[in-house]
Amino acid sequence: MDKGPSKRKGGDAGRARAASPKLVSLYTKLVLIIFVLIIALMVVTGVFLTRGVRSFYTDDFYEQMQEVFASPGLAEDLRDGAAADDYEHMAAIIRTYAGQLGIDSGTRNFHILSGDTGEWLAGSTQPENGIEITPNIITAIQGGNGYSYDPDASYMDVALPVEGGRAGYIIYVVDNKATMTSLNDQLISIIVDALIVGLVISVLLCLLLARAITAPVQDLTRAAEKVAGGDFTDKVENDSKDEIGVLTRTFNNMAVQLEDTLDDLTKSEQMRREFVANVSHELRTPITSVRSYAETLEDEPDMPEDTRRRFLEVILNESDRMTKIVQDLLTLSRFDAGSIEFSFAEFSFEKSVRDVYNAMAMEAQAHSHNFVLQIEPGLPSIRGDRQRVEQVLINMVSNAIKYTRDGGQIEIGAGFRDGQVWCSVRDNGIGIPAEDTTKVFDRFYRVDKARSRESGGTGLGLSIAQEIVTRHGGRMELQSRLGHGTLITVWLPVEGPRDA
Repeated sequence: MDKGPSKRKGGDAGRARAASPKLVSLYTKLVLIIFVLIIALMVVTGVFLTRGVRSFYTDDFYEQMQEVFASPGLAEDLRDGAAADDYEHMAAIIRTYAGQLGIDSGTRNFHILSGDTGEWLAGSTQPENGIEITPNIITAIQGGNGYSYDPDASYMDVALPVEGGRAGYIIYVVDNKATMTSLNDQLISIIVDALIVGLVISVLLCLLLARAITAPVQDLTRAAEKVAGGDFTDKVENDSKDEIGVLTRTFNNMAVQLEDTLDDLTKSEQMRREFVANVSHELRTPITSVRSYAETLEDEPDMPEDTRRRFLEVILNESDRMTKIVQDLLTLSRFDAGSIEFSFAEFSFEKSVRDVYNAMAMEAQAHSHNFVLQIEPGLPSIRGDRQRVEQVLINMVSNAIKYTRDGGQIEIGAGFRDGQVWCSVRDNGIGIPAEDTTKVFDRFYRVDKARSRESGGTGLGLSIAQEIVTRHGGRMELQSRLGHGTLITVWLPVEGPRDA
């Protein structure tokens, strides 16, 4: 019944994995990111450089024109030439300033134009189709200085009016931006070359990043897949101090904790099964006895009175035994649920030890034991639940009596050391095998199962005792040798538990 859903679940998971899109590797993402970053950097750099070159070249052109034409000597010479209507002389004057104006026959030229029509009269070169009337020329015709700049135009120009002669003249300087365009082309070429080199470098960087980043991530991925499959043996090795190293160590710790948790769950499940089996076994025996004796009493009404009383006594004893088992189980269940309450108060530990000794003396004498009490002087009072502490001590003494052959030696000792009181019970009874000494506090554990049942033991006493001592902030210690006896000691802090 359970295998069907598991197969369907596995099949669904397999189809989900098959249908999922193919993942892009971290290495590929790093390459693409670096490529995009380099391309974006080159584009931004290119835009800023080309705009910077254009702005610098333009500003330099107009500043140069204004500085040269503002020269008093040049302005006076041009006015004299205009007054004489000698534009050739004006052209010759400007040629003397060609170096300062950056005039050449290739990219930058000057022209002398008619002041009323803009017709070409003279200049460094003669245009084949005449001079194009630009906004600056129109401004000069109207008598103003034309220094405006149109970024979308394929040229830069300056048009300055000079009064004189019949209609006046216009000094016109125009630059076709060939130098600026050439410089920008060179910059773009450099940027493209740098881009190619950057892409090559990015590939090398990605190879290094693959080792520094993607390799440990891939190791973590493989380890995580193994952990998901239940294999906790593969630990990722990474001693780096960076975030990847921290992540690796955290993953390894998580894997260890997860493995421990699963082990604890497995052990808990095993303990649960054993617990159920033990409870079933412990209850089945008295129930069987009660039923057998009750059926016998019912089937034989003429049974002798002595036999009837003996049968009824067995039924009552087995009923008491079942009641004690149920009570102990309820107590442990309340401990597990954390719902059991303690009444902490200060009380005399010495008096409790003596009370337990006096209460168990008759039972010890019934088995002819030599029952001895030794208490160190000056035993302090402690803070705790007196009734439950005495319950622990009674359980220790009761076990010693049960597991010591008649006529044995049982000693109770108590003292104080390092802020803790202690009470020990030593016997020369049957002892505990070395391999079982760690199990004495397990539920339903018995050294001698047959003898325990005869004496009414449930195998839960020491489990309950340990829970009580733990709640008091103390501990229990046990030393034993098979055939030589047992020494069990309980330690309790004088101040009681911290959370009391």
